[in-house]
Amino acid sequence: WALHLKNVTVSLSGQYECTFTTYPYGTKAAKIQLIVEAEEERHYLKKVWLNQTLEIPCLEDATSENLYTYPLKWLVGENDRKEELVTKEPSCPAVYRNSSALYGQRVLLGLNNALKVFPTKITDDGRVFSCHVLYHPENVQNSSTTVRVFGK
Repeated sequence: WALHLKNVTVSLSGQYECTFTTYPYGTKAAKIQLIVEAEEERHYLKKVWLNQTLEIPCLEDATSENLYTYPLKWLVGENDRKEELVTKEPSCPAVYRNSSALYGQRVLLGLNNALKVFPTKITDDGRVFSCHVLYHPENVQNSSTTVRVFGK
């Protein structure tokens, strides 16, 4: 006996039980815990000129209307250290973490939830900006972008 699931989403996560009756042994049951994980993180590379505006879309393949209904946050990091730049809850204004010495007043959340950094500095080179969208507690979509800054 087998259960076949199509169009699997995180909402199908849970415990499944198969129960059947046999003769002469009676009822038998088996349980299985199904965990559906979200897609792996997507990674991009963005090239920008020094002192220009850097604009990074949150999730390249998601429509901006969809992103407005879910919590999201933007982080910046280098190696294993990450710093939160912006958080956005549905129907609320964005909250900026302006304590950053590097990004203080240089970041802005665009209308399509893209992160805008102006002006770009040489210290931005090699930084990884990541966007995390919480579709469901078990389904967080991540997108990260490594920035390369070029001078003229």
